[in-house]
Amino acid sequence: MMETRITSRKNPLIQQVRRLLTSKKERETAGLFVADGTKLLEEAIRYYPGLDTVILSDGVTADLPEQVTVVRVPEDVMAYVSPMETPQGALFLCRLPEQKAFDAQAGMLILDGIQDPGNLGTILRTADALDVPVALLEGCADPYSHKVVRASMGAVLRTQPMLSDWEQVHKQCAEAGIPVAVTALSEKSQDIRKADLSKMAVVIGSEGRGVRPEILSQADAQLIIPMNDHCESLNAAVAATIVMWEMKN
Repeated sequence: MMETRITSRKNPLIQQVRRLLTSKKERETAGLFVADGTKLLEEAIRYYPGLDTVILSDGVTADLPEQVTVVRVPEDVMAYVSPMETPQGALFLCRLPEQKAFDAQAGMLILDGIQDPGNLGTILRTADALDVPVALLEGCADPYSHKVVRASMGAVLRTQPMLSDWEQVHKQCAEAGIPVAVTALSEKSQDIRKADLSKMAVVIGSEGRGVRPEILSQADAQLIIPMNDHCESLNAAVAATIVMWEMKN
């Protein structure tokens, strides 16, 4: 294991990390993403084969694989580069995985335009726990931004979401005989408790506008989560959790 020490905030690696934290384009160009925290580092060591470089504050230790590059920094440099208000002393770079091809499956979740990193991370964490395949359509937050990785509690290090577009998803589901259902507030919507979600692919729409009209118009079914009349909608992550629970039960 190679270990080096960096004491300057202007070091090229430190500057690269800052760019990776804020730019999806930078992550795609470099083929790397960044995550922060000792607990997430433990998850990466255990589950993620693409762990590349680990930056540790003085005094912080970790049982790392031999092939990983280790960089030691003083606390002020860690505070400068870490996105956390109170850094845990561990920040690491991972290689982006090869994009996973879309595979239409019954009992899967399709996310349309989920832009909030907290919501997306929570959904991916729940999907990992319940073993529900997830596909992300256009407009979703980057699953490898540090905010999503953190909100997922490392789920993206264990279970890779698929990336696709609606045209491909619609075509493959139709060819596989898998009905596509959408969650929607409409008179056509069926109570999710009366539908067999385990045989469907279910679309959850964005926090603000819901499922896109073109998806809504082409879907095979519309679903609604029953709730009090005075409640208009649920948080996207909460709605997705309820849908996934129904899929498994």
